[in-house]
Amino acid sequence: MLSGCGLTPPAPAPVPASPPVVPDSRPASSPPVLEASPEPARVPGTYPAGSLPPIVQHGPRDTGSVSLTFDADMTDAMADRLRRGEVSSYANLTLLKMLEKREIPATFFVTGQWAEEYPEITRRIAGNPRFELANHSYEHAAFTADCYTLPQLPAAAMTEDVAKTFRTIEPFGGRQTRYFRFPGLCHDRAALRALAPLGVTVIDGDVVSGDPFARGPAPIVRAVLSQAKPGSIIVMHVTEANAQYTDDALPKILAGLQRRGLQPVMLSELLGE
Repeated sequence: MLSGCGLTPPAPAPVPASPPVVPDSRPASSPPVLEASPEPARVPGTYPAGSLPPIVQHGPRDTGSVSLTFDADMTDAMADRLRRGEVSSYANLTLLKMLEKREIPATFFVTGQWAEEYPEITRRIAGNPRFELANHSYEHAAFTADCYTLPQLPAAAMTEDVAKTFRTIEPFGGRQTRYFRFPGLCHDRAALRALAPLGVTVIDGDVVSGDPFARGPAPIVRAVLSQAKPGSIIVMHVTEANAQYTDDALPKILAGLQRRGLQPVMLSELLGE
């Protein structure tokens, strides 16, 4: 202490105040919330397995749309003729190019043997967002007796024939469906029962072009335009050697539909799927 020397002792240093305690307003940690995985998109044509499949002849009549469908047949006999060089092709590339160039939507009912014979063309169809793939059996054998001149498929082989076709075309990707069209449009209750485990929708069609039997394009044009109406499902073929005038008929068919205000759409769109 410096008293007596005329000096005032220094004041003690102030003690710093402690900062105020602020309560933690953060919520207590909770386990992370796991978001549910989105449900896979429904494949058009899917129907509850175990039930007799529905049969569709046409779409809604209160629409300005129709669906152009093209069957891609390939029987064992057709494959043999191709191997022997009796025909050059069962793939109508002129028709396919026309659809692509004009950007016309279409649905292709493909047999398994056709997809195996023409994998690049099948891949080309699958890769076009305006096209979709459907099932037309594996070897285009009949599911009933007396179906044109087609050989009849044994009843015990029907389910596997259709299932094998789905397995064949699914790897091509693109717009897959669970639509099925019977060869020759021939079916009965036994054939429908055979399809029940597969969860499919049967597509017939209300406008049959008759292109495999036509001897020129004019009968095909008449057949289509005389029957087509809003919601129609039009049946044609993309198989060249046994439907050789379809590509010649298509421009007049498209022009006639346009005059009537009928717009081609994919089958799934026509059916609202």
